[in-house]
Amino acid sequence: MVTTERAIPPLTADERTTLESWLDFQRVTLARKVDGLTDEQAREPAAPPSTLSLLGLVQHMAEVERQWFRRVLQRGAAPPLFGPGAGGEARTAEALDASEAGLDVAPGARLADAVAVWQEEIARARATCAPLSLDATGSVKGQEVSLRWIFLHMIEEYARHNGHADLLRERTDGVTGY
Repeated sequence: MVTTERAIPPLTADERTTLESWLDFQRVTLARKVDGLTDEQAREPAAPPSTLSLLGLVQHMAEVERQWFRRVLQRGAAPPLFGPGAGGEARTAEALDASEAGLDVAPGARLADAVAVWQEEIARARATCAPLSLDATGSVKGQEVSLRWIFLHMIEEYARHNGHADLLRERTDGVTGY
């Protein structure tokens, strides 16, 4: 069932390689959690009253990638990918609200589409970061933030949500681990 390969981060490497490897490990972990699901399974919510779903998590992580690497690090503006403002007005990091976090799943939303958008954001993030030092900075809430900090935050963000994904996937079809 699982077709997404996941490399264990190197045990001895420089700081940049370690951070990038752990971030990629966490990204691939989420991809593995949703691999092989139908759209209906991916939309299945957690236990009430929560509406959290695996599809919502994928959408959310696409928004998180966009937020931290495009809006914060590049100090740019981009429209939300999912939710009420999707594809509309470009927003800066400071102009977003919770409704634009991508967690809400629209009727008819497809997992394959969300995964494709998420993977595009990951590719753009990698390209953005490649020429930058870990000391490069962006801005969030009026404060400077380093690429090093962003990498660590992204690893934490994925790890937390991958824990949610473990539970959601087990509830959906009994698959655990990996």
